[in-house]
Amino acid sequence: MTDTDLGYEQAREQLVEVVRQLEAGGTTLEESLALWERGEHLAELCQRFLDGARERLDAVLESGDESSGQSGGQSGGEE
Repeated sequence: MTDTDLGYEQAREQLVEVVRQLEAGGTTLEESLALWERGEHLAELCQRFLDGARERLDAVLESGDESSGQSGGQSGGEE
């Protein structure tokens, strides 16, 4: 499975594992650097998922506000 195949939950789980390994210590400098780089990459991937979710949510909320405003204006004129 490549990183492009990872979903948010999978990327987050892998990030948690990387942090756990780094906190546990006992790795060489090279291993620690590789883990750090992997963690940075996973964190960026998770952030992209979250940013995309925020954009989708904002779009839905915005379209809901527009619909409410239009409906409110129409029903107000009909009463």
